[in-house]
Amino acid sequence: MDRDEELPRGRIYGQDHPRSGPVPGRDYAELVGGPLDGLLLDITGWTADEFQTGAALMTEVGQFGPSGRARYGPRPGERNRWDWSGDTP
Repeated sequence: MDRDEELPRGRIYGQDHPRSGPVPGRDYAELVGGPLDGLLLDITGWTADEFQTGAALMTEVGQFGPSGRARYGPRPGERNRWDWSGDTP
């Protein structure tokens, strides 16, 4: 199966049922690169510390399979684009 079929673009990370798009009034970051490329991460209400730290997001399609996580963090100067920095077990 092609990875584009496994992870449709524009889908929000963590939602079981894709919606038609982002929910108005919520804040999202686009995940860039890595196994979750193109997904949106809901960052509404994140503190400055949480935002600066980034996120290790569970994924089955990364280097470490079902138990792995993909690390993403904000791109300098672009709050709503988060770059992949690698996978972790």
